[in-house]
Amino acid sequence: MHSGVVASRSAEPRDSRESRNGSPQVDTVSLAIIEQLQQDGRRPYAAIGKAVGLSEAAVRQRVQKLLDQGVMQIVAVTDPLTVGFRRQAMVGITVEGDLDPVAEALTAMSEVEYVVMTAGSFDILAEIVCEDDDHLLDVINKRIRALPAVRSTESFVYLKLKKQTYMWGTR
Repeated sequence: MHSGVVASRSAEPRDSRESRNGSPQVDTVSLAIIEQLQQDGRRPYAAIGKAVGLSEAAVRQRVQKLLDQGVMQIVAVTDPLTVGFRRQAMVGITVEGDLDPVAEALTAMSEVEYVVMTAGSFDILAEIVCEDDDHLLDVINKRIRALPAVRSTESFVYLKLKKQTYMWGTR
């Protein structure tokens, strides 16, 4: 199991506390803290403080603020293969009408790890993690395709995962 930090930010940090759209802004020191935690989510605050030039207490306060603002979260990240999930796929979904009900139904499915509404060939992309091919077929055929507004699906089965990072927002 890996530990990771998922962070997001605007392309250019500002000195003010909020961006034009009302989301919290992150200064360069906080970005450095986030990057330290992305490398190791269990890194001690004292070690982070040494790396970014702050005291342990100051790092603790900043981390708590980043968590409270929803800028980042600290999570345990597992490798699906090591915990019995041998099949992963990205499913492109074409929808007729309103996308929201389909996206909501997908987010409620435990096998669906990622849902994004897109512009392009598909209306929605959903990442599915299943035990095996039979499980994947059941999710796609009996649950996703059964949703009333779903018009078509196209599945992209993962053969081998070459890269997966959680460094969003700091590079």
